[in-house]
Amino acid sequence: MRASGEGEESSDSKRSQLGKVRTKSIHPPIESQWLLHPREEIKPSSSLPKPGVKSMLNYPRKIRNSLKKLGRGKSLRIVLEGVHDPKYEQLVDSLREQLFVEGHLMERQTDYHSLLRFLRVRDFDLSKAKDTFVQYLGWREEYGVDEILKEFKFEEYAEVKKCYPHGYHGVDRNGRPIYIERIGMVDLNALLQATTVDRFVRYHVSEQEKTLNIRFPACSIAAKRHIASITSILDVKGVGMSNFSKTARSLFMEIQKIDSNYYPEILNRLFIVNAGNGFRMLWKALGAFLDERTLAKIHVLGNNYQSNLLEVIDQSNLPSFLGGDCTCSDYGGCLFSDEGPWKNPEILEMLQSTSITEEIYDSEADSDVPSEEAMETSQNEDCGDGGNTEAQKIHALEVALMDTNEEIQALKAALDNTKAVLERLEQHIKALRV
Repeated sequence: MRASGEGEESSDSKRSQLGKVRTKSIHPPIESQWLLHPREEIKPSSSLPKPGVKSMLNYPRKIRNSLKKLGRGKSLRIVLEGVHDPKYEQLVDSLREQLFVEGHLMERQTDYHSLLRFLRVRDFDLSKAKDTFVQYLGWREEYGVDEILKEFKFEEYAEVKKCYPHGYHGVDRNGRPIYIERIGMVDLNALLQATTVDRFVRYHVSEQEKTLNIRFPACSIAAKRHIASITSILDVKGVGMSNFSKTARSLFMEIQKIDSNYYPEILNRLFIVNAGNGFRMLWKALGAFLDERTLAKIHVLGNNYQSNLLEVIDQSNLPSFLGGDCTCSDYGGCLFSDEGPWKNPEILEMLQSTSITEEIYDSEADSDVPSEEAMETSQNEDCGDGGNTEAQKIHALEVALMDTNEEIQALKAALDNTKAVLERLEQHIKALRV
């Protein structure tokens, strides 16, 4: 770790203070395991369905234009998916195949991003990564994560924010979302009056899911490259051993367990600022629960931290209480605003249009001809373009026909892949019978 400011502790000194720590390989930022090819080499992914005729004609014009503008350099889906590094994609495919053989194939959870995170946290040991991922799937079902996303309402949100200042605010210079907590201002008694430990942990899980499914994709669109990790800041001014009560330890340990076991490899770097002598004593105890890879991402700083933060965060995205320019006065403070690309209506609409593409494609499987209602909707939307309306419709049809041909080719490739997997599965079964 680079020594870069008053009070920062290097990973070497941390290891000497904590004694024996769990050793793991230090991996580069997770985004580096997606290839960013030169612009002319980038082609839309054929492995994912593309909008059909109806969706092309029914996109609001501003979204179509945004997609077109983004498409000049990179496909929207390539930005969201990243161009996979063949070396890591082979490992991900091997892990996915093992999960398939054992009956754990769940398309939503076995995407490239999720499996790569679990491979990284287990140093690309397929057996350990598989076991950890199976435990994760079991936890999701037992804890009811999908039900939390659909049904859980955190009505005490505003009150909790007052006694536990925390939240997402803006992005760093690389486009990663910034997460901030003001630990020194936490009123634990008031927090436990406003909510319970169980409800707060459920709220935390819902926020982690939002980060994976909304914040990262939105930041990817805004940055025009794949984003898969966060930059975090903890303001620990005034924090000491007295703050680490039994209840506080219980809450910390529960959240730490969930994050490390079920949401691994999300943190890019963590700045701990305003660390006084009291916190440094506490940090020696807390650090014992962290592995070496996590410690390597953490910078512990004193009160001269602004230059360190400004190296990675623009001043306009840094709250005023951390030396930046932002106050978010319209929201009652930066940590109440949840400000970032994930609040941009156009980006959210782009994400929504992308997420429903498969539904559109499925609904159009019986007919690739646009309905009169769809054509009429498009005509009403484009009525201001005069003579260009018909040309736009023809162009949309041509694009849709090209997409249909690509979809056919993708389906053929998918069938070939499925056949290969089944053949390997058959060989595996035969080997077990011998």
